[in-house]
Amino acid sequence: MDWLYSLFVEHSALQAVVVLSLISAIGLGLGKIHVCGISLGVTFVFFAGIVAGHFGLSIDPQMLNYAESFGLIIFVYALGLQVGPGFFSSFRSGGVKLNMLASGVVLIGTLMTVLGSYSLGISLPDMVGILCGATTNTPALGAAQQTLKQMGLEASTPALGCAVAYPLGVVGVILAVLVIRKLLTRKEDLELNEKEDANKTYIAAFQVHNPAIFNKSIKEIGGLNYPKFVISRLWRDGNVSIPTSEKVIREGDRLLVVTSEKYAPALTVLFGEQEHTDWNKEDIDWNAIDSQLISQRIVVTRPELNGKKLGSLHLRNHYGINISRVYRSGVQLLATAELTLQLGDRLTVVGEAAAIQNVEKVLGNAVKSLKEPNLVAVFIGIILGLALGAIPISIPGISAPVKLGLAGGPIIVGILIGTFGPRMHMVTYTTRSANLMLRALGLSLYLACLGLDAGAHFFDTVFRPEGLMWIGVGFALTVIPVLIMGIVAFKGMKVDFGTTAGMLCGSMANPMALNYANDTIPGDNPSVAYATVYPLCMFLRVIIAQVLLMFLIG
Repeated sequence: MDWLYSLFVEHSALQAVVVLSLISAIGLGLGKIHVCGISLGVTFVFFAGIVAGHFGLSIDPQMLNYAESFGLIIFVYALGLQVGPGFFSSFRSGGVKLNMLASGVVLIGTLMTVLGSYSLGISLPDMVGILCGATTNTPALGAAQQTLKQMGLEASTPALGCAVAYPLGVVGVILAVLVIRKLLTRKEDLELNEKEDANKTYIAAFQVHNPAIFNKSIKEIGGLNYPKFVISRLWRDGNVSIPTSEKVIREGDRLLVVTSEKYAPALTVLFGEQEHTDWNKEDIDWNAIDSQLISQRIVVTRPELNGKKLGSLHLRNHYGINISRVYRSGVQLLATAELTLQLGDRLTVVGEAAAIQNVEKVLGNAVKSLKEPNLVAVFIGIILGLALGAIPISIPGISAPVKLGLAGGPIIVGILIGTFGPRMHMVTYTTRSANLMLRALGLSLYLACLGLDAGAHFFDTVFRPEGLMWIGVGFALTVIPVLIMGIVAFKGMKVDFGTTAGMLCGSMANPMALNYANDTIPGDNPSVAYATVYPLCMFLRVIIAQVLLMFLIG
């Protein structure tokens, strides 16, 4: 049985891979178990590693350090790529207020962490670890550990605090949202009150009865001071056509227009009359509306189109087609001329069959090519992220230079590349499944190493009086900021309950709580609010974890 001993116990590269794979497999399997609709998901790998470490399983320290660092780098960089496209746009169209409220949750938790460290006698590294567990934020934990290593201090204690606080961190947000719902909401507050979203397209039919636009071209009408819109089809004398920008509008024309729902009244004034037909039902057969035109979704797969503006392609004038909507990362966008295309965008194209075939050649529509991840951009991004993280930054009042480290550097570069890469014609597109795979692989590897390292002392810590205090402190760090800002948002700022719940879940980076909100609150306001505040709050927590340790210990 020597081979079995060497496979699981004797330190080697092979043994390290086997042990970490075993811990990850067990943790991921247990993470699929739901209790009262709540699951820890991939985080169960952390606790599987703790149990393995407690029973004496270990791997070579250098292998442990390498695997932990590599997993963290892959995870935070892929996370940056994911949140990048929405990071800066989240500050537009009402996102500023939500992000300010969510930042309040982050800042209250940070203030409580500092005060708790001084008043309760808990060391700041331990308090930061408890904060990371209370906010279910493993990237922040990784950043804190890397900062402690740079400062030459013991880096394993934050992991103990995180592990102790994590379980109640998951359920604490749900309990806080439940308290706000039971004590403050009325029945009408829980009814569907879907907020307007500038990105959410709305299709309406109008009849032209406004003399002010008779005999004007679509280009001239578009130059008037009215909201943005796209004319998808034009009916005249029983015939349907795809109008170009030079098409002249006449009295009695029927127009199929794509815009935002809140702009419909203004466009009714512009055109004259809105028809009552509902064009936004999912079961509409667009190809059956008329026999001359077809509607087809075409995917942008040609790399040279990445970063180009839709209007620069002149598809409408060259081919006589119209692009009414663009789908990107699950979001429906209005196909304006100023829209910057990204690889993977799905364009709804309306026109004659022959014209659409020509447009297909221009845009690519080679879906198979998108399934091949562009690993060059991934590795270049990791190199740039690590280079940024290694740059020493001198700050007055701190003796040693500050570095962003293995967590801060890659996540910042990931956000920047995800945001600005397409504008510089960088092919940064990865399929959603590929991004999830990278994140899950990196996080599983990191959590397995983290748990294995912390496992030897975990139960000794939990079952001491200090351990019980840590659990209580962690629960307070979860619930109090959420309750305070939830009440401020819902009662003070008059934000609807669904949006408030999503904002609170996003500020705590808690997808399990979001699942609860989506299941119990009608509409998609919780998901929209979660996506709006998640990028900034994730970034803030990663940076704040480092800044606290640098300023208050260094």
